[in-house]
Amino acid sequence: MRRDLVGYGLNPPCLDWPGGAAVAVSLVVNYEEGAEMAIEAGDPENERIGEVISVVPPGRRDYGQEAIFSYGTRAGLGRFLEAFDRYGVKASFFMCGRAVERSPALAAECTRRGHEAANHGWVWRPNADYTSREEEAAALLRAAAAIRAATGEQPVGFFCRGSPSPWTRELLAEQGYLYDSNAFDDDLPYWDREVTGGPMLVLPYALDCNDMKFFHPNGFVLPEQFVAYAEAALDQLIAEGERGVPKLLNIGLHLRICGRPARFRAVEGILQALERRKGKVWVARRRDIAEWVRGRLP
Repeated sequence: MRRDLVGYGLNPPCLDWPGGAAVAVSLVVNYEEGAEMAIEAGDPENERIGEVISVVPPGRRDYGQEAIFSYGTRAGLGRFLEAFDRYGVKASFFMCGRAVERSPALAAECTRRGHEAANHGWVWRPNADYTSREEEAAALLRAAAAIRAATGEQPVGFFCRGSPSPWTRELLAEQGYLYDSNAFDDDLPYWDREVTGGPMLVLPYALDCNDMKFFHPNGFVLPEQFVAYAEAALDQLIAEGERGVPKLLNIGLHLRICGRPARFRAVEGILQALERRKGKVWVARRRDIAEWVRGRLP
């Protein structure tokens, strides 16, 4: 995959979002609980990043880290689904296959309420870890099969933790995906025309307007900080959209992070901010954004 440092350059396309919205907003909820690295699940190591850095010696089961992740599906998911219903918004859930396989009824409830189930890999790891094309292809199919079995929905979008492999985008094209989100390099969707079997539509994602910043020492501490950051991004992109170049804003959330009561106040604040900007924002699932873009992006 060739690195492109120019993209649209100084001539971005004008995407007219539905209803004349100045910005499209993608709410993403990461559904990873049960797919994190864990000795308990037969993995060679435990996930290290949580509320605190794991201090369990290598090779031993980390019950504490397991519980931190389990909170996301046991308590956090309900908060998200109730709030999304209350505000009438639809999100895209990045679902790890093993997580869905371990809590299929909960995953099914997400799609029953109209949210998207996208493929987030079999386990929560970078696809760059795969050392062969065949191993990665099998993992993509395994994750998609688990999501389909639980939700009845075939995933059409993909995003993995960290970095894809050299073959990821080509495999997605082969397996019939509508879009790939393993990109952080633009505020606009674009076509990757160098993909064998493509072109592949890329809907870039972002890690700055993301609740993972609550787990970073240089990130958010109070929920109001996340809300203020999201509002700053919204207002900047609305202004740019009203000047003729509507763009895409990604807001990333996690069941175990913003699913906690104090941090969920940030979710409520962001939903209120979107409500106040009705008419200027189009809040949509990523698959809907991709469908809209396909017929309009040169």
